[in-house]
Amino acid sequence: MLSLRVIPCLDVADGRVVKGVRFADLADAGDPAELAARYEAEGADELVLLDVRATLARRGTELASVRRVRRVLSIPLTVGGGVRTREDVERLLAAGADRVAVNSAAVERPDLLDELASTFGTQCLVLALDARRGGRGHEVLVRAGSARAGLRAASWAREAERRGAGEILLTSHDRDGTGAGYDLELLAAVRRAVRLPLVASGGARTVAHLVAAARAGADGLLAASIFHRRTTSVARVKRGLARAGLPVRLDSAPLPTQP
Repeated sequence: MLSLRVIPCLDVADGRVVKGVRFADLADAGDPAELAARYEAEGADELVLLDVRATLARRGTELASVRRVRRVLSIPLTVGGGVRTREDVERLLAAGADRVAVNSAAVERPDLLDELASTFGTQCLVLALDARRGGRGHEVLVRAGSARAGLRAASWAREAERRGAGEILLTSHDRDGTGAGYDLELLAAVRRAVRLPLVASGGARTVAHLVAAARAGADGLLAASIFHRRTTSVARVKRGLARAGLPVRLDSAPLPTQP
């Protein structure tokens, strides 16, 4: 069994890390390069950086933040926000991204996934899928959670896999920033639909929440608020997962210096 990946997330706006609840009421959470360096030192397996204003502003990801983070980071970096074209992906890879996440543009034009997968390889392409509970299951959201796509999460994930996505970053809009735990029903539904690696996002507050997501089928566990606010550290989370009998890489998670 492959090791679970613990993945801090940096939601970035105007060169600063921000965090809110359900994609709204964003508050400053720090400098992206400083947080990235801290999370790698704590044992993070990967990092995700999302430009949360790029899509609504109809622009690409701010490359300066990507470059600053890349300079202090040696672990894999996934970057998303405002990705619409092959040229956008090329710019992000040149700035230091290892993988690129696509969301709204892929919903609007699914052929984009085929094009990016054939050009850059499936290992480079992540589908960022935002969803919330709807009348009959979970519906896909686009444009930073502000618009409904008219798609069901599981069926869109299945199509994305067929078109060449190499991983799915699955975020529950309902749980984002709430600390109420991951949406396990959403996670299980998408897990049944695809064989791709699946990263759970939205709602983590305790190690028990991460354990539950792993047991529901997540391969990666993404969190933001609990790390930004120092509620816990990556190292403590990993040790908690290990105590629950789950496979994690502890060699990258140094013992915390504070009790």
